[in-house]
Amino acid sequence: MSAPDPRRPEQDDDQTGLGPTRVRDLAVIAVVTAITAWILVRYNYSDFPPLPLLAGVVLYVLAALEIVIAFVVRSRVESRDVGSARGQLHPLTAARVLALAKASAILGAIAIGVWLGLLAFLLGQHDLAAADHDRPGAIVGLIGGVLLVGAALWLEYCCRAPDDPSAVGDS
Repeated sequence: MSAPDPRRPEQDDDQTGLGPTRVRDLAVIAVVTAITAWILVRYNYSDFPPLPLLAGVVLYVLAALEIVIAFVVRSRVESRDVGSARGQLHPLTAARVLALAKASAILGAIAIGVWLGLLAFLLGQHDLAAADHDRPGAIVGLIGGVLLVGAALWLEYCCRAPDDPSAVGDS
């Protein structure tokens, strides 16, 4: 990705893709993934193994870890304890945490799409015992994806500098 052109001051973070993650972008990812997943499941469901109830539990674990990290980052940023001194939140670490938050938001949107596509198919299968068995697992996975997106967006928000003008809600 190239640096912004200094001769074009109208080019801001939203145009370069460096701004906050937008919920509508995540929604588009989730919808496209859901449609794709529904199509794949519709034609291949008979080849799938049974879905365990806790298939999406890893999403809960990731969401919980990101919430813990968000509390740590938030306390450091609010107390202005960011810097390269020992015991401070290093700016490079903050950048890595921000990258983790953005990647997790995208992963969560993809997970929402996959589980939503699977669940949409399963809800249409009333006479199939396997579909009855797989529905709870799909619901658990869908909720995990939503929790991961929420945790990732909150972690991203916690990484903002207190005096950042874009910190005033730019979803």
